Amino acid sequence: MANLLDAPLRDFLDLLAGEGPAPGGGSAAAVVVAMSAGIVAMVARASKEQWEEAGGVIGQAETFRARVAPLAQADAEAYMQALTALRGNEEVEPRYRDIKLREALDRAADIPLQIAEAGCDLASLAALLVEHGNPEVRADAAVAAVLAEGGTRAAAKLVAVNLGASDDDDRVRRAQALVERAAEAAHRALAAAE
Repeated sequence: MANLLDAPLRDFLDLLAGEGPAPGGGSAAAVVVAMSAGIVAMVARASKEQWEEAGGVIGQAETFRARVAPLAQADAEAYMQALTALRGNEEVEPRYRDIKLREALDRAADIPLQIAEAGCDLASLAALLVEHGNPEVRADAAVAAVLAEGGTRAAAKLVAVNLGASDDDDRVRRAQALVERAAEAAHRALAAAE
């Protein structure tokens, strides 16, 4: 699979709409969170004169963007590996079948969890920018918070699905807590942007 980040936007959208199973929701969530990071960085740059913490927010947002964007590709690859493990069970010795499948599903859950973590943190940064940043770009910061929340929520759903929605797994509980924090930050951002 060619690197999704090297594809023009139109081609990426065509891949999402295509017949193949990947890229899918996890890749889209990663791109949405990376886009949120870009907006947070832009708003922070426009807020340097209004808020002394803006420089630090720029650095954090750029770090998140650099870390999350490649997860679009990683998620697509992990999902394909999980599908291969699910479909190819007959080819693996029975004693290794469950181990191979569990490893593939764990990876397919760990990547969306990383996306959700970044999305949650970005929603919080965006809310802070709405509250302290340049009023001229306050609405952009609110949009970034909502996008980050959406990416967090989408990625958390994939964590639960890929782990079989087992409440016993700490990753499922962690993902749900991230959704709650991101939702609170987005709500705060929207309220402050009015």
